[in-house]
Amino acid sequence: MEVQWLRTFVDAAETLNFRMSSERLMMSQPSVTVHIRLLEESLGLSLFKRSHNRVSLTEEGRYFKGKAEKVLEQLDDSVEELHSFAQGYRKKWTLAISPLMAETILPYILKSFTGQHPEVELVIRVEESEQIEALVESEQVSAGISALPPSRGGIAQLVVYDDPLLFILPRDAYDDETGPAVSVEKALRTSVLFTHHHPVFWEELLGQLRLYVPGIRTMKVTQAYIAKRFIQEGLGASFLPKSMVRRELVEGRLMEAHFDLFPLPVVSTYFLTKHMGALEQDFLQRIQSVYFT
Repeated sequence: MEVQWLRTFVDAAETLNFRMSSERLMMSQPSVTVHIRLLEESLGLSLFKRSHNRVSLTEEGRYFKGKAEKVLEQLDDSVEELHSFAQGYRKKWTLAISPLMAETILPYILKSFTGQHPEVELVIRVEESEQIEALVESEQVSAGISALPPSRGGIAQLVVYDDPLLFILPRDAYDDETGPAVSVEKALRTSVLFTHHHPVFWEELLGQLRLYVPGIRTMKVTQAYIAKRFIQEGLGASFLPKSMVRRELVEGRLMEAHFDLFPLPVVSTYFLTKHMGALEQDFLQRIQSVYFT
């Protein structure tokens, strides 16, 4: 029995169309038929029922489909692990991180973490904060960095840091010392406000803003790094965590306007894991050692 016969069978069992499977597997339709026939002969069982140019799975075929999928998954995982082993990795550690956190945290600590742990194959999954808790709970990832705390028990939650929000505008032609003071109310009335790129604070913040400055024009931009890029291009303004814009502020690519209408919220970043082992502790300590405020 050959592995390719199993791959052909699993695809044909999904499509129930040998022609479609031949296109998906990039082989001729006769080759698909031959693979199925050889597999059936090897097993001594019929996997498909053929009637008037249509195929369907036999009862044995339906049962074997699940088994074949598991065999192929295990084989693919073993091959991947073998390649990792050949590269010197002896352990895989998977981290789920939200797009916002990837923009602020990851570049500062990856180099030192991977340098300290050359035997660890680090896998980064960029996921929305709403999905990270479930990934940690199901142990699809070793840990997660999220803008949301866990809603269920069984997951360790640690606050990585608290981040103040800043009102961010496109850079104007003046420098910080000689330029006129920026009117927050005028900026809010004349700019498009990019919203909903953080899962926590926007509804309450918008409610307060509309009390002070009625008629604000908003645009939902669900990724914070896109909102930041739009601001740099002069398309509008937004409220962003300080850690996300500190480099652009220092380099003069963005401008912060002093916001004095009401106190702005502080957003927290959470480290989530089910097992606080040595790697988790080390990664968390490296994050917390980075100066964000």
